[in-house]
Amino acid sequence: MNNILMIAAIVMLTLLFLKVPVYVSVLGGSAVYFFSNPRVNAIVFAQQAVTGAESISLLAIPFFVCAGIFMNYTGVTKRIMSFCVAVTGRMHGGLAQVNVLLSTLMGGLSGSNIADAAMEAKMLVPEMESNGFSKEFSSVVTAASSMITPLIPPGIAMILYGCIANVSIGKLFVSGIGVGTMLCVTMMLVVRAVSIKRGYVPIRTEKITRAEFVDALKPAVLPLLLPIIIIGGIRLGVFTATEAGTVAIVYAFILGIAYREMKWKDLMRGLKETVCTTSSIMLIVSAACVFSWILTKERVPQQLTAWMVSSVSNKYVFLFLVNIFLLIVGMFIEGNASMIVLVPLLAPIAATYGIDEIHFAMTYIFNNAIGALSPPMGTLMFVTCGITGCKTKSFIKEAVPFYILLVIDLILLTYFPFFTTALVNLVY
Repeated sequence: MNNILMIAAIVMLTLLFLKVPVYVSVLGGSAVYFFSNPRVNAIVFAQQAVTGAESISLLAIPFFVCAGIFMNYTGVTKRIMSFCVAVTGRMHGGLAQVNVLLSTLMGGLSGSNIADAAMEAKMLVPEMESNGFSKEFSSVVTAASSMITPLIPPGIAMILYGCIANVSIGKLFVSGIGVGTMLCVTMMLVVRAVSIKRGYVPIRTEKITRAEFVDALKPAVLPLLLPIIIIGGIRLGVFTATEAGTVAIVYAFILGIAYREMKWKDLMRGLKETVCTTSSIMLIVSAACVFSWILTKERVPQQLTAWMVSSVSNKYVFLFLVNIFLLIVGMFIEGNASMIVLVPLLAPIAATYGIDEIHFAMTYIFNNAIGALSPPMGTLMFVTCGITGCKTKSFIKEAVPFYILLVIDLILLTYFPFFTTALVNLVY
């Protein structure tokens, strides 16, 4: 690695630690390399910044973002929430269980963990507090359950990873169902244990009748069909993962008309939010593609692969080291930004060790999800605490059982490929 690249990397990391916007930090480090290196034409800087965001597969991002935002304006959320209340009403933890299950089901509609955390922090946390839950516990459950969203199709993280590593997005979606379900179930078990210890009672004690269950399910059926339509359509070859995004938008729009809850102003507001959200993501993608080009130009992936293979002979040790590295990186750098820089480095090494590409992808995405909850810069932690008014110190202390759970789940995902590949092998 030459001195110019070292200086560029130091500049980028320094800007990131100073909380300069991610895309500015990455472009700043890249600019140092291009304008200090006489061997490289500076025009390439602009070319890579533009072409990096031109991948057809990346069109899925604005489509699914738009579909998720439209779902929030069509009354879908409250219908699914009523269904969750019916399903989890007798469980210890009551509304906390509703919170976890709602995140899981909404993950199949929104694809954004930040949007999910913000929505539930506004909708459920005040209700949980009025029912006797502490502000800290309510905030932690909201933030932790939002981690499930990027793991459930159509998570934006899976689309990005598929585009960067040239991995089937359809297979990642299928794998995400198993991983997301595992995290949902284990998280509900932790919520149950904490609730029993603290005396957080169920919403009701009597068993739900068949009629009550059907009444709760009917309004939620159409929204819950969307993930099935997406996975089924991709698997049967009816449409690609990118085209599935347009199907999701049309479906959300139809639901808005059917429920008569989406007004013209909601449509305009939803489109505006889509543009803002997509722009922030694509700016990061564009900037990180420039830095990825630099790494490729300097043959950093090849050198790192050669060093890793010569130093670590066991793939399990490699996965352990990758997990430690990604957990540390996730504490300081936003997941999508680190993904675009690190995946081109780590995915080829994983392939060299014979690790299944879907298995490694979901392990990587799960690490990113943990980073979003981890101090000192976890985005989910700050978004949730900002809305609920929970102090960060109290949040971290309350989240300890969930951090332990996440480490256990990460170990299971890392060393038992069944959790990431079983559904993929079954469907494909």
